[in-house]
Amino acid sequence: MIPADRPVQRPSTARLLYIDQNGDIRQAPRSQLHELLRPGDLVIANDAATLPASLHGVHVCTGHGIEVRLAGKPSLAPRDAQRFIAVVFGAGDYHTRTEDRPLPPAFQINDELTLGSLTARVERVLDHPRLISLRFESSPDALWRGLATHGRPIQYAHMSEPLALWDVWTAIAGVPVAYEAPSAGFALDWQMLAAFEARGIEFATLTHAAGISSTGDPALDALLPLDEPYRIPVATEQAIAAALCEERRIVAIGTTVVRALEHSAATFGSVAAGESVANLRIGAQTRLRVVDAILSGTHEPGTSHYQLLQSFADKAALSRADDAMSSAGYRTHEFGDSVLIERDRRSYCGEARSKIRAEVFPEMQGLVERRTPRILRGFALAPTHVVQESNRLSPARRLVCLRD
Repeated sequence: MIPADRPVQRPSTARLLYIDQNGDIRQAPRSQLHELLRPGDLVIANDAATLPASLHGVHVCTGHGIEVRLAGKPSLAPRDAQRFIAVVFGAGDYHTRTEDRPLPPAFQINDELTLGSLTARVERVLDHPRLISLRFESSPDALWRGLATHGRPIQYAHMSEPLALWDVWTAIAGVPVAYEAPSAGFALDWQMLAAFEARGIEFATLTHAAGISSTGDPALDALLPLDEPYRIPVATEQAIAAALCEERRIVAIGTTVVRALEHSAATFGSVAAGESVANLRIGAQTRLRVVDAILSGTHEPGTSHYQLLQSFADKAALSRADDAMSSAGYRTHEFGDSVLIERDRRSYCGEARSKIRAEVFPEMQGLVERRTPRILRGFALAPTHVVQESNRLSPARRLVCLRD
């Protein structure tokens, strides 16, 4: 496969490799995504906007130049507005491969970092010399101004020209909490959303603080993905409950959506509205509870993203897909081509799910029978009567509609 080296989100030549539930493979233009989905599918995308998370500055104690790449935070709560987890490199920039970047100076607790107009202090050195937690000493308003003035999007050596912030914002970008772009969403634009509606495909969003994809260090890359905060709107929770009860598919746009939905289901017993932190590692042994299909970029074997794809398709199917993409010259990385993978049909437990619905969930079943179908217009807007009626159900009754 060929690295995509131009920041074009939706080139006319973008391709899509489709792996269906039987493991069969075919190829199509990515612009035909809506034709590969089914009427009634619920598509969920990550609406996080991308921060200018690369900051160059100085380790004050030694005077050495550093690059700080913000990579995560404890939560999305205001109390954590100034606290981040960061990956730090020595002097240099994205023109040098991350694998070849020097280590930063040895950090000590309370070391001062000057990053443009911003000052930060090291709170902890974590599980690797490059990985630290830090706290900015600026007010939240000053922090935003400093990031906007001095920060740049994180990028890698395969991209020759510097990225602008608008290059890494999806068409549906909202709150700036991602550290790298939730780039599967680059496939979406308003024309695609209109095509979803015309085909009877529902659409909703969540917000997930997508982390970094690579550090260049095998030991540190093995820790990825880091814990990632997310927020699920009430309307998205309700849309998912209705889709599950009606036996309609849920399609995730990107690995971050899968992480958020599956973490919520595993933690709370159902997809629950509100904020939490995704800390599950999803792979071949993971039993998916919510998501039926994923649209993703092309990923290399051994990466955490590729491991997540193994929860949808077995190694043989993914290997055939890799061979097909290599032969056809698919483009990789964030501005590359895409794959659409349906969950292997052998992973379903329909009998157990039907028993739960029949025995414990008569109220939601009645609601679904009375429900007038309607496409979700805008982001995470559930039909009002569904929200009102299902809110009267207890959480225990709502959660059992979830797939076993």
